[in-house]
Amino acid sequence: MRRTRPLIGITTYLTRARWGAWDCPAALLPALYTTHVQRAGGAVLMLPPDDPAHAAGLLDAVDGLVLAGGDDVDPALYDAVAHPRTGTPVPERDRWELALLEAALEADVPVLGICRGMQLMNVRAGGTLCQHLPDEVGHTGHNPAPGVFHDHAVVPVPGTLTASLLPARLDVATHHHQSVADVGKDLVVSAHADDGTVEAVEYQDRAFALGVQWHPEARDDLRLAKALVGAAAGQS
Repeated sequence: MRRTRPLIGITTYLTRARWGAWDCPAALLPALYTTHVQRAGGAVLMLPPDDPAHAAGLLDAVDGLVLAGGDDVDPALYDAVAHPRTGTPVPERDRWELALLEAALEADVPVLGICRGMQLMNVRAGGTLCQHLPDEVGHTGHNPAPGVFHDHAVVPVPGTLTASLLPARLDVATHHHQSVADVGKDLVVSAHADDGTVEAVEYQDRAFALGVQWHPEARDDLRLAKALVGAAAGQS
């Protein structure tokens, strides 16, 4: 039976959580992600870490993929030594999401990477990350306080998919201390912050494979989510 809404898979955190009688490792996701996609017209399937061998088969069941934000990507994946401020890696999540991304790109399933998700896209393409952005830009404006989103301006690059979906300059919600350094093969930078930080990357040889450094789900801006759901509608 044909689905009435495109089904969007969203990756989850894998972390310890406490609620009710439980105090244990949990696969979880802020509800902002799910409601954001639902408001954009999609249905949601949460994708907790699994055996990477199952990624391609699972991608057959969804019409689009969101790589959610979260923990720092393991620096070993881009041949770097961990910075003192880099968080503890979650290898199960890294392996799973890299496999999902690989399968999505192979099948041309629409992908939206958010924050960590964009960074993972760059690492998968052979790029590297700046592990502590204040060292590079000299300020903490991208992550001024723990647990608080901060708004700053972003400028899309003309001629990119990002620029076709967003205005020439917009304020976005940000909360990150790492960023793209060397850009991976086949990716193009499609937005910058005023301090030069890479704020979006995309594949030009895919129908929709876009990563943004900010958190669109944290603000009432559905443009990227609607574009993802619209692209996914062709898969359903």
